[in-house]
Amino acid sequence: MALNYPNFSFDIHHQDEKSGARLGTLKTPHGSIETPNYIFCGTKAAIKALSPAQMVEAKTDIILSNTYHLMLQPGADLIEKMGGLHKFMGWDGPMLTDSGGFQVFSLGEGTMANEIKGKNKGHENKNLMKITEEGCVFKSYVDGSKIKLTPESSMEIQRKLGADLLMQFDECTPYHVDKEYTARSMEMSIRWGDRCLVEFERHDNGAQGLYGIVQGGVYSDLRRYSAEVIKDRPFFGTAVGGCLGGSEEEMELVVAESLPYAHPDRPVHFLGIGQIKDVFKFVRMGVDTFDCVIPTRLARHGTALMKGQKGETINLTNAKYREDKTPLDEANGVAASTEYSKAYIHHLFKAGEILGMQILAQHNVATINRLMREVRAAIKAGELDQLEKEWLPS
Repeated sequence: MALNYPNFSFDIHHQDEKSGARLGTLKTPHGSIETPNYIFCGTKAAIKALSPAQMVEAKTDIILSNTYHLMLQPGADLIEKMGGLHKFMGWDGPMLTDSGGFQVFSLGEGTMANEIKGKNKGHENKNLMKITEEGCVFKSYVDGSKIKLTPESSMEIQRKLGADLLMQFDECTPYHVDKEYTARSMEMSIRWGDRCLVEFERHDNGAQGLYGIVQGGVYSDLRRYSAEVIKDRPFFGTAVGGCLGGSEEEMELVVAESLPYAHPDRPVHFLGIGQIKDVFKFVRMGVDTFDCVIPTRLARHGTALMKGQKGETINLTNAKYREDKTPLDEANGVAASTEYSKAYIHHLFKAGEILGMQILAQHNVATINRLMREVRAAIKAGELDQLEKEWLPS
């Protein structure tokens, strides 16, 4: 198989002397981004509470959408008919879609996401009906209909959605399963990845690039094996996915046992992880891009991400902000951060006004984008340790 991704490239132009952090340029048909970078979640072809124009205003480079949700509503055929995701939602920058695997194995509508990431134990996913070598069968949370998703159909759906960067279909094992199950699952995900590559190549027109996903749960030898297999396959990029353990130490171990064995010249994406502390930790281990729902999810609950704040955030619904005249952050470069007092935002949430969510969502996005710009500058200057202390005071 000779996939060469002619309209894509990943050029590493600086390597940190003290860590695995690196600076790169990731080129796609919809533009290039500098890495490390952050991919914001527009799950159902929409960033919650923000328009594409507001995302651009907050200096966003790249977003993602979700295969599972979009295949159920409005359907990949309609999005293809509308000209693909970029035209459908009015975003002309780079985009990523995931494979649908994480949602199939984690949803109902959220029942097992924490269980897969390692935070809870033993929930039952009532919508997942069957997993076989062919793929999986699940019930739609939209209308209860039975739907089959396979490596081939995941590739077909993602091709129709039209994002630049795609993910292979994989099984995401929950935290409570044993090593034997995890090993069998990883081996099946490898076979599914091979089927994704075959299906991807059948329709490859140079418009999309495919990532392989490192699986293996919390087991070092499985992670290494999975990473080495994916390294030998003609994927454009590498993603770290699946169960990431039940603690920060286990999550760190998962990445430490994956990335040294991954292809050194390919972009590395860390699926579903993206707190400020995670960015500092994992760029040092060689992660190039992150994605997480945290920036907009926190905003909907009145929480603002803040540089230099212990714990990373403040909650504007707290009474202490009722008479606070100061803006969120004068240095952030968007009106959401500079033009409104904390007292006003506090009032908006107490009054149930949607504007409060919009202001905090754009502020949080702008804060993360600023973080990534400053991280890139610090890697270049060899000052990542100092920058971390500025963002995360002890």
